[in-house]
Amino acid sequence: MKRLFDIIVSFSILLPMFPIMIILAVFIKVETKGPVIFKQERIGLHGKRFFVYKFRSMNFDASKQGPYYTMPGDSRITRVGRFVRKTSMDELPQLFNVLKGDMSLVGPRPDVPAQHSNYTDSQWEKRNSVLPGITGLAQALQRSSAGKKKRTELDLEYIDKASISFDIWIMLMTVKQLLFSSGKN
Repeated sequence: MKRLFDIIVSFSILLPMFPIMIILAVFIKVETKGPVIFKQERIGLHGKRFFVYKFRSMNFDASKQGPYYTMPGDSRITRVGRFVRKTSMDELPQLFNVLKGDMSLVGPRPDVPAQHSNYTDSQWEKRNSVLPGITGLAQALQRSSAGKKKRTELDLEYIDKASISFDIWIMLMTVKQLLFSSGKN
């Protein structure tokens, strides 16, 4: 049921957003050199590695200029990047990850392999017992203001409470965060 929900909602979002995605791609390409889509190895269901897709919001060689995470005022973020991150439009290409079956609309955000050290082995196993999501409980409640410890708590809480109705509530709360919060770095 969740998979069918993911597919229907993903297509329902992709169809009207596709023209906007094309415009964003043009702006990204005009502003900086390099690919429009950023892909990065992440950890998925049962530890399976996959590539997550995002609109590139940072300089082409940002990974050589700093850590895998961003900080407030990060100089690697481009002008267009600030906009797509603030509006979370950088996440739109992840709808293709959902259609491929690597991700769900809702679940813990997919970690990079280096983040394994942030968890105990049992937390890591539990966290990867569900598909990662474009949004999750941490994003719905605190967007990007939650620290590592709080995100971990909320990700594990999501797994304990997961259901379609909870996913719908998280999606609605995420929209509220998008509309009324100050945005991401």
